[in-house]
Amino acid sequence: MTVHILVIHNYYSSGQPSGENRVVAEEVALLRSAGHRVEVFERRSDDIAGRSLLGKVAVPLLVPWNPAVRKELAARLRAERPDVVHVHNVFPLLSPAVIAACTDVGVPVVTTLHNYYQVCPPGTLQRDGRLCTDCVGRKVPLPAVRHGCYRNSRLATVPLAVNLTVNRRRWWSDVERFLCISAAQRDVLVASGMPAEKLSVKHNFVPDPGVCREGEGEQLLFLGRLAEAKGIRVLMAAWDMVAAEGGVGVPLVIAGSGPLEPEVSAWAAGRDDVRYEGLLAPDEVRKAVARSVAVVAPSLAPETFGLVVAEAMAAGVPAVASGHGAFVELVADGETGLLHRPGERTSLASCLRRITAEPARNREMGDAARLRYERGFSPAVGLRRLEEEYRAAIAGRSEPSEPSEQMGDGINGGQ
Repeated sequence: MTVHILVIHNYYSSGQPSGENRVVAEEVALLRSAGHRVEVFERRSDDIAGRSLLGKVAVPLLVPWNPAVRKELAARLRAERPDVVHVHNVFPLLSPAVIAACTDVGVPVVTTLHNYYQVCPPGTLQRDGRLCTDCVGRKVPLPAVRHGCYRNSRLATVPLAVNLTVNRRRWWSDVERFLCISAAQRDVLVASGMPAEKLSVKHNFVPDPGVCREGEGEQLLFLGRLAEAKGIRVLMAAWDMVAAEGGVGVPLVIAGSGPLEPEVSAWAAGRDDVRYEGLLAPDEVRKAVARSVAVVAPSLAPETFGLVVAEAMAAGVPAVASGHGAFVELVADGETGLLHRPGERTSLASCLRRITAEPARNREMGDAARLRYERGFSPAVGLRRLEEEYRAAIAGRSEPSEPSEQMGDGINGGQ
């Protein structure tokens, strides 16, 4: 009753916490715990630092195409004969050559779209912390190069633009199933011209934290990257408005790291109503969430998912989030949390007051948030959706590779 799955992922640098790395690791563990045979074909961006100077210089050339990876992966596929390949991130060391290798051997491919790399060279749909769709629908994404959208560098953006231009057709024709992590993301990708029949929505799941909020909570919590796009400056401005009117009775706790860390640290210094706690360990994150009146997610650009909101729901904690992108799917306004107008400090300040003003109503929202988590974002739901998508990919391959011996009735006979 098991399925043989080869997961492909280029792990992002460990120096910067990655929700995507975490999602991949948790999915692999979930599938293995359900009895499926899962192996991983990987590269790690951390390894770039150990390369020679010439090797480092060559990395951008591998972004559009890495022929050595195609050869290595094809050989492994022929030797191991997985039933399906699940691709996550291929930047910068793997490249879309992994798709070619799967086509060479005839193994169906499922790809999770954690971002917008299919239509936007840096994958963010953002410029200067704001929504940008200048390259969506373009065959050649020249605006991204002109604006230097990746690392504020035109030169660094060129390989990504070339990658999108030359590999778009391969992705769209050779991948059986694209898994969008929100309906909002899917809508953007369908509008860009991606094949709608191959795009389905499979939200990320969140492991049960094992701890839920008890009582009313003791803080408001911002948990995430300290960057303009995450809305941290809007939050600081909104909090100053709240503080000027006497506060809300609980402090604001900010946890995370990023380019705005010095600014955030300086703003919080010497205040009784704000605590900056830096980057927290996973266990500390779970405890911090469970102690919160609400988690605040004021992103300026639409999020493709929003793990922090799902984590809050898992702990029975409502969220105050920007009313766009995936947050509109995760947060039922007035039921499991509150939505504010994106980028507007006055709207955010109003929501911060409301979420703390009525403890009984807040507890009701927290209970509803936990129920929403159980029905939509729990491991059981995540496993079922993965199995459904693997089934569809295997069935959709017109000339599939020989199934593994363990397959039997395979996934069709499961769940």
